[in-house]
Amino acid sequence: MTGVLPVALEEATKTIQALQLAGKEYVCVMRLHREVSEEKLKEVFEEFQGTIYQRPPVRASVKRRLRTKKIYYLDLLEVEDRNVLFRVGCEGGTYIRKLCYDIGEVLGVGAHMRELRRTRAGPLTEDRKCVTLHEVLYYYSLWKESGDEKYLKELILPMETAFELLPKIYIRDSAVDAVCHGAHLAAPGVVSLETNIKPNDLVAIFTLKGEVVALAKALVSTEQILSMSHGFVAKVQRVLMPRGVYPKAWKKSV
Repeated sequence: MTGVLPVALEEATKTIQALQLAGKEYVCVMRLHREVSEEKLKEVFEEFQGTIYQRPPVRASVKRRLRTKKIYYLDLLEVEDRNVLFRVGCEGGTYIRKLCYDIGEVLGVGAHMRELRRTRAGPLTEDRKCVTLHEVLYYYSLWKESGDEKYLKELILPMETAFELLPKIYIRDSAVDAVCHGAHLAAPGVVSLETNIKPNDLVAIFTLKGEVVALAKALVSTEQILSMSHGFVAKVQRVLMPRGVYPKAWKKSV
C-alpha cells in the first residue's frame, strides 16, 4: 500500500483519534479471477454504495466480528483484461481487500486486491503537502545546518489541520482553561458554532483565534445550543491544549 499516511508529533499525537474516525479515499486495482462485462461491474458497484456489512479479514488487527461501514462512493475508472481500477470513498476502518473479495463473490467469479493507494485521510490529500521520506531527510538536514524553521514548515502542518472536517464550537477565552482542566463545555462559554451538529457527534472545540482546545461529544443539537442559556452542551473526550495557555477564569468549588 502507498499514499497518504498522517504522522503526528509530540502533542499532536492526540489528533490521531479524529483522523482514524475521518473518511478515507483509495484508488485500488482489483484482479478478477474470471472476465466480467463492464456493465455487470457497474451494476455490482452500485450495490456496494451506502451502508454495507463487513467482517474484517483473517489477517487483521481487530476482532473479526460483523460490522457496518459506509461506502460514500465507488467509481469504476478503468477495466483492462481482468484488472479493474476504481476509486472508493469510505468510512474509516473499512477494509478494501475485503471489499474486493466481497465484490468478487457477488460477481460470482472471485476477486482479490492487487494494488492499493490511499489518496485521502480525512482532510489530508496527496496534493496537500505530502512528502516522501527522502524529502523529510532533505528538509531535516537543511534545518539542522541552518537552524531556520522555514524548512520544518515544509514538512509539518499545524495540529488544527486534522480537524478541518469536524464540526466546530468556538468558545470564550474565559472558558478555555476550564476545558483544558477537563470541564465539560457549558452554554455560557459558547460564542459561535457550526450548523448540523447532532447529539453524540464528535466535535472540535476551538478558541476565537482558531486554536484547537479539545475533542468533545455533543450532548445537544446546534438548534438547542443556540437557545440555551445554561447547562452543558458538550462532554469533553480529549483535551488537546496544555493547561495554562489561557489565564484561569474559573473558581474551584469548596
